[in-house]
Amino acid sequence: MSLPLPLDAFNQSLLAQVHPPDWVNPTPLKCYDLLVIGGGTAGLVTAIGAAELRLGLKIALVEQSLLGGDCLNWGCVPSKTLIAVARKVDQIRNASRFGIHCPQAPIVEFAKVMERVRQVRADISHHDSVERCHQAGIDVFFGTAQFRDPHHLQVQQQLLPFKRVVIATGARATIPHIPGLEAVPFYTNETIFNLTELPQKLAIIGGGPIGCELGQALQRLGSQVTIFQRPEQILPQEDFETAQLIALQLQQDGIEIKTATQIHQVIATANQTQIEFQSPKTNPEIQSVTVDEVLIAAGRTPNLETLNLEAAGIEVQPGRGIVVNDYLQTSQSHIFAVGDVCQAWKFTHAADAGARIVIKNALFSPWGLGRSKVSRLLIPRVTYTDPEIASVGISAAQAKSQNLKINVLTIPFTDVDRAVTEGDTQGFLELVLSDNCDRILGAVIVGHGAGELISYITQAMGTNQGLTRFSQTIFPYPTQAEILKKAADRYYQATLLRPGSQALLKLVRWLAR
Repeated sequence: MSLPLPLDAFNQSLLAQVHPPDWVNPTPLKCYDLLVIGGGTAGLVTAIGAAELRLGLKIALVEQSLLGGDCLNWGCVPSKTLIAVARKVDQIRNASRFGIHCPQAPIVEFAKVMERVRQVRADISHHDSVERCHQAGIDVFFGTAQFRDPHHLQVQQQLLPFKRVVIATGARATIPHIPGLEAVPFYTNETIFNLTELPQKLAIIGGGPIGCELGQALQRLGSQVTIFQRPEQILPQEDFETAQLIALQLQQDGIEIKTATQIHQVIATANQTQIEFQSPKTNPEIQSVTVDEVLIAAGRTPNLETLNLEAAGIEVQPGRGIVVNDYLQTSQSHIFAVGDVCQAWKFTHAADAGARIVIKNALFSPWGLGRSKVSRLLIPRVTYTDPEIASVGISAAQAKSQNLKINVLTIPFTDVDRAVTEGDTQGFLELVLSDNCDRILGAVIVGHGAGELISYITQAMGTNQGLTRFSQTIFPYPTQAEILKKAADRYYQATLLRPGSQALLKLVRWLAR
């Protein structure tokens, strides 16, 4: 187990909740109705959700490291806490545009910033604690889990028989094959929050959501950040316009972005690291930069290696993880997998939604009746840069690649009064609609609070409500959410002006007279 450092009062409080130092594994029962491997979001929601139904099920949860998994310990909670501080620093630095003049630049006490990160994480940890599992009647085992056969799991020296098992072991940072990297100390998302001193110069290998979020936060807190990205744009899952908008903001913050770049090698020097790279499109020569620290943010790899999946006859696909069907069953029908170990969307909320499907399919679908499909989930995603990026459904590019007839509607935040008053007009709402009707196929929001706004659209799509529903909704004025009403009004106006709508328009004019 990798301990969260430093072992101050906050991290000790965290450990007391999610992996008590004096913990002794219980004596296993003769057979468990449900055995869950992995105590991250997917595993906890599965185990606690099933236990709190009070059906008298015998349930066990096995965790190798810390309960709470990525989200609590190395992901959502610490990263968003750090991002919140960085945003406040940026607001102070740029307060002069609001008529507020600070005689001196803000002084960032980085050690205290990280202390607050550890405090927030400790304060939230009771939700994922051993005590909560114990109160729900769950047997908690700490240790490495290995299958002995399709119905037995070994944890340390104990054998746990089971009727059904759920694999929710999550994923970890992918370490790219770069010459010299194994000899250089580097951080991943699992260790970056151990920092107590701000790196003066930081290289981030990978320009996806994790690299951009943490890069912007640490840059605003005072580090000089360089992002290295192999593809031609950062955030390659986004369309070019969105990625370019974020790239410009990161560059305004002072970040150096090296896209379409190949790192040839890294070399350890005295207390620093030299990175040799080549960007053929901008400079064919091999260049180098020397940094104090390196953060690897080059994707995620499912955690499979220690499970001995062959003994259970579970199919695995390299790079993808455990192979599951639409009901989250593995090649063994009584063995399920959920979360980052198998799902394409590696988000906390996707793991939560998947776990709820597993509970239903494993416990409440006899002979396969009434099962739920993971393919029917409508999963929004958010990148927590400033401005934020939020999306759901399909993009305009995806719709066109599927030869779908669509109508794309775009509203800039400059049209939203609340955005103007806040001084946050950067960004837009883009809606992908079915042609000739108001059915929403997808949406992208770039701007302040995009992660909150996307839920309105997700709900509308999930309940088959069209865009015109927003015209009938009264939004408080002024709010950012008014952008949805403006989009609906724009759609109405455009509909009336279509060539085929002239007869309707004449009728409306006659009625108005």
